[in-house]
Amino acid sequence: MAFRECDVLIIGAGPAGLAAALYASRAKLSTVVLEKGSPGGQVRTTWSMENYPGFARGMTGPELMDRFADHAKEFGAEIVRGDVETVDFAGDRKIVRTRGGEEYRARAVIVAPGAEPRTLGLPGERELRGKGVSYCATCDADFFEDLDIVVIGNGDAAVEEAMYLTKFVNSATMIVVHDQGILDATAIIRDRAFRNAKMKWVWNSVVEEIQGDGIVESVVIRNIKTNERTELETNGVFVFVGTVPKTDFLRDHVELDKRGYVVANELMETSVDGVYCAGDARVKYLRQVITAAADGAIAAVAAEKYIHEEEGFREMVLDPKEPVMVAFWSPTSQASLDFLPAVERVAAAHEGKLNLVKIDIYKNQRVAGRYGVAEAPTMAFFRGGQLVEKVCWPTNESELAAVADKVIGG
Repeated sequence: MAFRECDVLIIGAGPAGLAAALYASRAKLSTVVLEKGSPGGQVRTTWSMENYPGFARGMTGPELMDRFADHAKEFGAEIVRGDVETVDFAGDRKIVRTRGGEEYRARAVIVAPGAEPRTLGLPGERELRGKGVSYCATCDADFFEDLDIVVIGNGDAAVEEAMYLTKFVNSATMIVVHDQGILDATAIIRDRAFRNAKMKWVWNSVVEEIQGDGIVESVVIRNIKTNERTELETNGVFVFVGTVPKTDFLRDHVELDKRGYVVANELMETSVDGVYCAGDARVKYLRQVITAAADGAIAAVAAEKYIHEEEGFREMVLDPKEPVMVAFWSPTSQASLDFLPAVERVAAAHEGKLNLVKIDIYKNQRVAGRYGVAEAPTMAFFRGGQLVEKVCWPTNESELAAVADKVIGG
């Protein structure tokens, strides 16, 4: 199987992936974006982008995503059609294979596969998506100002989103499968909803069909106790039955939460060195275009730093044939600052036999953590790319010199 190498491989060309591609390629990293469909992700189904800063009415989701893609391409990012089949993140080079038989090897990977609303598969749901059928109150609420809508779902998120919608709409009718007064939402949210004058309720019922000629016009409701079917006129249908992260290919490779979302920190770092996650597929509070783009920018900058940090460590510490003494220090540790002159003298006394590399443990937390360095000063000795000795808080210059002699003699 032929393979291709790059600095950064990005999986997914939604707003997170495209923002990451822009930042990575602009940093002069060879950047490839894998996307199985058209660039843009879920945003391509949004026909007006009013809550992305700088763009008022008239900018569609596809137009905005085309601008994202064009911007990334201007700096050299390449967007390639491909559907990921397997990944291998165990080595220094991260390996990604596609269903089409391609193999990519990257120094860092940013996964941005996104998440998708859980759909119901109702007749008319797919055809009228973006034309009255919505899965995001924050995105689309103002399109339904002073209109009547239907909300499907009755858990905490559904009820809270419905109450948010009542700031805009004339009425929000919730279709609830349970008996009157029973919701899956917690009591405090339920009671607040019952006090909302714009909230209406249809109990013991499910939506069986969404109807409309080009736009939503009505829903067909079935009472689960009587099987009676009725048609309810409405201007929109909001579906809130959860979202599904597209992370099956990552299972057993990075840490996921119980719902399948990727666990990542504020630097977008996953549980695996050199693998980052951005956008809706990660555990986060708000899933919007603006937060996805921010995630992508952070992930790309973090990946760039990781690549340069790893490259520098390998060149200075792991590749040299002669032994290397690494001084892990910190500008916030007075003890390490006080000990650095002694370190310099020991290195000078062994010039030609021992190299000295100084590493700030705050700026290089990944490297420090890999070798169990949690405090400064810590002296680590490498030979042939392997850690052979480590001394935490050396007591004096003589102790350090003795360890250096031992390493050189070994």
